[in-house]
Amino acid sequence: MKFGIDIGHNAPPDSGAVGLAKEDELTRAVGKRVIAQLTALGHSVIDCTPSWATSVLDSLRKRVNAANASRVDIFVSIHFNAFNGRANGTEIFATSSAASRLARPVLERIVALGYYSRGVKNGSHLYVLTNTYMPAILIECCFLDSARDMDLFNTELMAKAIVAGLAGEVPDGDGGERPRPGPDDKMLELQQALNRLQIGDRDGNPLTVDGLFGTKTSAALEHFHAIVGISAPGQPTAATWKALADIFERPTLRPQHATGQAVRYVQSRLGAGVDGVFGAMTAAAVERFQVKQHIAVDGIVGGQTWNRLLL
Repeated sequence: MKFGIDIGHNAPPDSGAVGLAKEDELTRAVGKRVIAQLTALGHSVIDCTPSWATSVLDSLRKRVNAANASRVDIFVSIHFNAFNGRANGTEIFATSSAASRLARPVLERIVALGYYSRGVKNGSHLYVLTNTYMPAILIECCFLDSARDMDLFNTELMAKAIVAGLAGEVPDGDGGERPRPGPDDKMLELQQALNRLQIGDRDGNPLTVDGLFGTKTSAALEHFHAIVGISAPGQPTAATWKALADIFERPTLRPQHATGQAVRYVQSRLGAGVDGVFGAMTAAAVERFQVKQHIAVDGIVGGQTWNRLLL
């Protein structure tokens, strides 16, 4: 496979963002490692980064021309994001279905490092993606003005995640293959728990229980956090596990006497307004559910109702 690797910016006046770190330095450090690792795996790699440019547009044209002239199979542009100091996470831009398929495993590998998944997005506004002839992606590794992301960031791990997503493997110190990361027991537990709650991926499908924190598990976790009122993008936290434990205790929930995260989950499942308070509207939703399930209709979430709510 012939890869075209574009190390973002680094061609004054085309310079990158500045926050808690400098984008030029980060992209150069990650990009050089990506090139070295792909080469170690036996791939042909073209460094599409210009050494100088007369303008930002000239810089972009030189990157595109290098990729097109070399007839690379895949073009990858490496960048870091910056916004307001609060935004965080990883996103990848693509302009075709082929590029999107290429982007997803890269995103999953980076997200597995603990970054919030911002998804694969339409990159039709990006010059290097719309003017290259081959499948092309632009990776925004993380936010360089986010303390959370910069605490997570490790140059070597980021490069390996990108290479693993692109090539399905990374080189070890001896130039051989290193196996993909194995399943994580806590991720297995999380995936099983979310499936029991019938909280799936963005398309509503059950999660694959593989112990890997990919984009689908991340989306399901984000949905669960929204339901129970947890503000914690990224990996599960202590609050996540407490909320799951509270729900799986299957507490008896009675109208006008129950509040909390278990109530919020029931309200979400039954299409009632989610406010965490078991009022008259929630009781009516419970009764409708009980009628459909052919169980005792009392508006109380007890053992029988929990049996129908949880897989």
